[in-house]
Amino acid sequence: MNPDLLSNYLTSRDVSRRSVLGFAATTGVAAVAGGVLGNPAQATSVEGDDVPFDYADPANLQSWAPSRYGAADQRGTFNEVTPDKTAGALRRTLNPKRPVHTYNLGALLWSGFPALQPYPPRRIHELRLVLGGYEPPRDFRAEGGYVAFTEPIGVNRLSVHEERFTAEQPPGYPAQLSTTFQLGSQLDGLNHVGAAGLFYNGFHGPDIARGTGTTRLGNEHMGPIVTRGVLLDVLGVKVATRQTGDLAQPASNGARVLRENYRITVDDIKQAMDFAGIDRIEPGDAILLRTGWNQLLARRDPADLARWSGAAGVPGIYLREARHLARFRPALIGSDTWTLEVFGNPVNEDGAIIPVHQELLMRHGIRIGESYALDELAADRVYEFAFIVTPQYVEGATAGNTPPAALGHPR
Repeated sequence: MNPDLLSNYLTSRDVSRRSVLGFAATTGVAAVAGGVLGNPAQATSVEGDDVPFDYADPANLQSWAPSRYGAADQRGTFNEVTPDKTAGALRRTLNPKRPVHTYNLGALLWSGFPALQPYPPRRIHELRLVLGGYEPPRDFRAEGGYVAFTEPIGVNRLSVHEERFTAEQPPGYPAQLSTTFQLGSQLDGLNHVGAAGLFYNGFHGPDIARGTGTTRLGNEHMGPIVTRGVLLDVLGVKVATRQTGDLAQPASNGARVLRENYRITVDDIKQAMDFAGIDRIEPGDAILLRTGWNQLLARRDPADLARWSGAAGVPGIYLREARHLARFRPALIGSDTWTLEVFGNPVNEDGAIIPVHQELLMRHGIRIGESYALDELAADRVYEFAFIVTPQYVEGATAGNTPPAALGHPR
């Protein structure tokens, strides 16, 4: 999740910083009944429920931590990508007697790639952790860490970690440049989003946050993975079945895109599986949802970029769909938008801030891929493929933005 774009969206909805922080005082959100996939002894389906989970109640901790992979786990559903899983994915998706095409699923990063600034420091390699949503440990600032805000935001009590890179500059240049792995095509780590100072597997922010990154759940625990990839071409289904009411004005290059605030439903997911001939989703899969949104970056047109940034919303899933997909324990769920989850739809006007990120990263240990380029796969009708990603091997980082790749057979 690019917090610059999140801030831009909130600003466009007339949500002031004071208002956002004021959400934290609202705690009257009902807890989701039953357990989740975190603890197998507690696991029950919450499919169909759009209510953000009440993380502020310590009594609910047992329903999601420790995870099914153990109290010390730092990899989440990446554990599902076993050597057997990789071997099976390669056998299943690739025919050695046919030519194999390699697809770059990463969006091209270019000077001026859309990103606004919600709070300092700017987005240079000397990693500095940025935290928000809880009081930092005692030496955090002395170690070079940055505190964006200390009160959790939204009714879902959002807490966050990011990183910034800093470097000395020659005379005559700005004192600092900055960037982050939370930009462009990226894979969020399990230390990125939490609630009320808690993160995946019950790790406490103050226990793991250091000025130079987190001591648990960082990129060093991701590792490269090769697994089965599944493309759910929601846009392709809408175009093929002439569901034009769910489409928006085309991008400036003429490409079709989903409506700005379109919520991808469970039915859409099932239709996309039927469309692709995918009979089931399996543990360890990489599930990728296509909205066409990446085409808004193609010409770098100012009007397209304004739409990409989400002033009028962003298409994506919400809690019901996240919980439905989480039942299958995929290694990751990604899309071609900068957020995966829907913005601008009435379903998320309840004061919850990016609750899908909490649901997947924190409760289920499922990583989130963002800004993936999926149009070439869709054009070649490659709906099942070998998915490869090698996130940066950086201690304590909160995401990796190495572009993923797919190996498949064009139809």
